[in-house]
Amino acid sequence: MSAENPCKPILLVDVDGVISLFGFTSSERPAGTWVIVDGSPHLISSAAAEHLQTLREDFELVWCTGWEEKANEYLPALLGLPGELPFLSFDRNPGRGHAHWKLAAIEAYAGPDRPLAWVDDALGEACRAWADERPAPTLLVETLPQVGLGGADVARLTGWARAL
Repeated sequence: MSAENPCKPILLVDVDGVISLFGFTSSERPAGTWVIVDGSPHLISSAAAEHLQTLREDFELVWCTGWEEKANEYLPALLGLPGELPFLSFDRNPGRGHAHWKLAAIEAYAGPDRPLAWVDDALGEACRAWADERPAPTLLVETLPQVGLGGADVARLTGWARAL
C-alpha cells in the first residue's frame, strides 16, 4: 500500500475518540448523531464533518483506525466526504518490534520521508518517540475521547501543513 497524493502531507485519522465520541456523561453529551456499527452504538461528532472537509484542503486523509475498511462502509456519507478514503490494515500482534500496534502499518504506508500528522486519542510515549525519530516532519495531535477533533486541533493541523 502506498500513499495516493505525495504532494500533500498525510493526515492519519483515528475514529474512536476522534470522530466517534465516548466517555462523556449523559448530561454532557456532545452534539452528534448516533449510528449503529456492527451492533455497537457510536456517537459521531457533529463537528467532525466540517473539520474533515477543512483538513482535506491541506492533507491526504487516511483512516488509521481499528475500524479499517469498515470506516469506508459507514463514515463517508455521514461526514459528507466525496468517497472512500485510503485505510490502513493492522497486524493485531505486532510483537516487540513496535511499541504501538499502528506503527508498522503507518510506516509501510507513509515511508520515512513523507510528512504526516496523526490524530488519535491514544498516543503514548512510544508514539512520541517514533515521531521524534522520524526523518520527515511529523505532528501528533491527541484528542480527548469525549470531545474528539476540535477547532483548535484543525487550526494547529492546517497551520502545520501550510508551514511545510
